[in-house]
Amino acid sequence: MASLHHSSAVKAAKVLMVGAGGIGCELLKTLALSGFQDIHIIDMDTIEVSNLNRQFLFRQSHVGQSKAMVARDAVLRFRPNISITPYHANVKDSDFNVEFFKQFNVVLNGLDNLEARRHVNRLCLAAEVPLVESGTTGFLGQVTVHAKGKTECYECQPKPAPKTYPVCTITSTPSKFVHCIVWAKDLLFAKLFGDKNQENDLNVRSSDASNSPENGEDVFERRDNENIEQYGRRIYDHVFGYNIEVALSNQETWKNRNRPKPIYSRDVLPGKLNHQNGNVDKSCATDDLSSVSTMASLGLKNPQDVWSLAENTRVFLESLKLFFASREKEIGNLSFDKDDQLAVEFVTAAANIRAASFGIPLHSLFEAKGIAGNIVHAVATTNAVVAGLIVIEAIKVLKKDIDNYRMTYCLEHPSKKMLLMPVEPFEPNKSCCVCSKSPLSLEINTHHSKLRDFVEKIVKAELGMNSPIIMHGVTLLYEVGDDLEEDMIANYTANLEKVLSELPSSVIGGTMLTVEDLQQELTCNIYIKHREEFDEEKEPDGMVLSGWTQAPLEKKDDNKKLVGNGGSTSTALPTEGQKEVELVEISEETEISGKKRKQPGISGDETNNHNEIQKLDVVDDGEDDLVILDQCDIDKKKKKRLQ
Repeated sequence: MASLHHSSAVKAAKVLMVGAGGIGCELLKTLALSGFQDIHIIDMDTIEVSNLNRQFLFRQSHVGQSKAMVARDAVLRFRPNISITPYHANVKDSDFNVEFFKQFNVVLNGLDNLEARRHVNRLCLAAEVPLVESGTTGFLGQVTVHAKGKTECYECQPKPAPKTYPVCTITSTPSKFVHCIVWAKDLLFAKLFGDKNQENDLNVRSSDASNSPENGEDVFERRDNENIEQYGRRIYDHVFGYNIEVALSNQETWKNRNRPKPIYSRDVLPGKLNHQNGNVDKSCATDDLSSVSTMASLGLKNPQDVWSLAENTRVFLESLKLFFASREKEIGNLSFDKDDQLAVEFVTAAANIRAASFGIPLHSLFEAKGIAGNIVHAVATTNAVVAGLIVIEAIKVLKKDIDNYRMTYCLEHPSKKMLLMPVEPFEPNKSCCVCSKSPLSLEINTHHSKLRDFVEKIVKAELGMNSPIIMHGVTLLYEVGDDLEEDMIANYTANLEKVLSELPSSVIGGTMLTVEDLQQELTCNIYIKHREEFDEEKEPDGMVLSGWTQAPLEKKDDNKKLVGNGGSTSTALPTEGQKEVELVEISEETEISGKKRKQPGISGDETNNHNEIQKLDVVDDGEDDLVILDQCDIDKKKKKRLQ
């Protein structure tokens, strides 16, 4: 009888899948094979070569095509009688509003970024449609169920922000290889091959007369009658030699740090650059510019080998030569792409040379690519396991079997002899501003910060609103929309450039602002607290949002137990985490839903996992930038007074 109910619930269900990547491909296949008859898929991405090792619905011939469309066609080949509706679009488009979401019985997420997840969470809350959320990273994974008013929503617990580094750390005092990668990718690569007019700290003038500050010459501009090898060596000597000498001239910086070593090309490669496979033109004779490779040109075979300083220097100079020989038309408009082989080779070499200068261990191209693309290399089996768990929870949702909802965590190492750790869902967090409408407070200098700062850093970045309306009492301070008249747009644009205290309805300490997103049907009240000083390193935005806190500590509830294989009653609970542990600062203790738990180590030591497991806020195919650079001056005091 239960089986019959299960079957009818599945066949009658209308399901929305968001994401057709690593998890999404496995999920669509599993839904089709489990009897689901009406499936809708939203994905804005097209298929890339790097997807093919784990997204098994796709083939080489599909590269460049819509993921949602191709996934549909692939599944219909073995389940031709079901309905699959693909949307090659962004889930944040206005077409996918609350009314659109209301038509579905359950929403299944296989997304790869926090912003889209938050957006879907809010639409599901507004439409009162249950959401099954998921994520994987390597061998780790998670599946969680979110039902309005019955379990916590996806945003009930604040998600750890990506680790940020001040510009001064990246440009002057790197101590980790990731710092060198960011320098090579976001500064050097961008300066050489991106917008030539962008300003960054690499553009220090050399001390020779022909390149003096008085001469006003841009170091990165190629000179007349300068061949590409001369240009490459001059850039090399400038960024790895002269700039390091400039940094060493500041004695205070190196009192408690290891001093870097300037590196000049003549010391590493005294003679001319020779590449193994003939001249540049031959190595570039291909219509597929993304396949141009320095490794092929130099005869380097294994991307997991760690190159010597001399090899990195050869790769650096040869990569530069290949860009100008085969892709000169693109120079000025390029941005780093982890699927661009030549770009990855250049960034790997540049990062390694800088690492050698600062005494940091060198890394292979394989490792560097993972860091530069913010990639934890995907494991197809984890995606398949997580997809199966999503379908199990979806069936429970359709049967309204709320007592048996589970948040399940995939572990890399056994805990209590289990690799899958099911946990009862937590109750909604009463201080969550998304599902519990709890007010927030914002500390900000109202005499210094502009409305634009508030919109970009708080409303969009922190609150994740796409089309915000900001009100002070009955006064509308800001609004976006296609139906606005020109005079209103001009008025709101002017408001963006005004400091808060000088707005038409002055925003000062004690003001309560109302921020609303009509598409998400979300409203937040924000209490403004004026504050003069901020710690530049710890509070680089010059504002602090609070009130969106973890649930308060309550008396231990022995009814909240893990339910595992063999009926384990361990009360071990997962903690908030992040996919790149090296890049994230996580507090030693976290209080969530009345439970106090410590951050576990992710290692082979079972004792580390025995009483605690990792709760992951992770993605399948990490595409986000690794680091956000915050401006700072190495010589400034940490405290500054905002004027």
